[in-house]
Amino acid sequence: MDIRAYAKINLILDVVRKRADGYHDLRMVMQMTGMYDLLRIEPKSEPGIELTTNLPYLPTDGRNLAVRAAGLLMETCGVTDGLSIRLHKFIPVAAGLAGGSSDAAAVLTGVNRVLRLGLSEEKLLKLGLSVGADVPFCLLGGTALAEGVGERLTPLPPLPNCSILLAKPPFGVSTKEIFQTLRADEIESHPDVDGMVTAIRRGDLPGILSRSANVLESVTLAKRPEIQELKDCIAAAGAETVLMSGSGPTVFGIFTDQKKALACRDELRTDHPEIHSFLTVPVRDGALSLGAAG
Repeated sequence: MDIRAYAKINLILDVVRKRADGYHDLRMVMQMTGMYDLLRIEPKSEPGIELTTNLPYLPTDGRNLAVRAAGLLMETCGVTDGLSIRLHKFIPVAAGLAGGSSDAAAVLTGVNRVLRLGLSEEKLLKLGLSVGADVPFCLLGGTALAEGVGERLTPLPPLPNCSILLAKPPFGVSTKEIFQTLRADEIESHPDVDGMVTAIRRGDLPGILSRSANVLESVTLAKRPEIQELKDCIAAAGAETVLMSGSGPTVFGIFTDQKKALACRDELRTDHPEIHSFLTVPVRDGALSLGAAG
């Protein structure tokens, strides 16, 4: 079976508080985009999980969320047969786009179908949370309000038509390091998450874009000022809003004029080839099966 694992962006991200367990309570609106990794999932007679990938530096053992998700699902269901996973990465690594979490979600969906395990969406969501906080959203897909560590999801109507330009600088960012640096009790201005949710439900794209904000930007940009320069470049090209996704470093610009979006992408590719730029659109579904592998 071939299955797509889509990247996400955060249209708005607020940190409410730091919890006693060291994690942070969040309120954010997450949006799935058309950038995706491609996975091929097949059973094999030999026991064990075999992961191969097009990126030689990616771990292929339990450090990889795709392997971790497959192992958890097979252990839960008492599966003793082997599994082959071929992963072709297009989503940049350590980018704030939930690429690893999306791969894990695709594996949960794909293995459940390939092995005919019959697990419900609710069960898959619970298993996904034990793999990573973003995995439940990647299973759900579309547009959603995410609360807690990301596990409490409220589906929202689709984002109105627009073009999304993703731009990943040539470096990664550690999510753990960003949250360790953040002082949640010192955040003076919290973004209007409720207002954005209302705007989404009304289909009010200007209202959505005017409320986009990410409280993690102040931390990440202080460490990597190049991100602000990239934001400024995309804004100057005509994006209605420009924001960092998650803990970064990927920046996204949302355009209502596709010609401006295309021109901005082409300019980035010409003038800044070290930046991974990709033009896409909002996507409604989560991990999407493409049928049996040929």
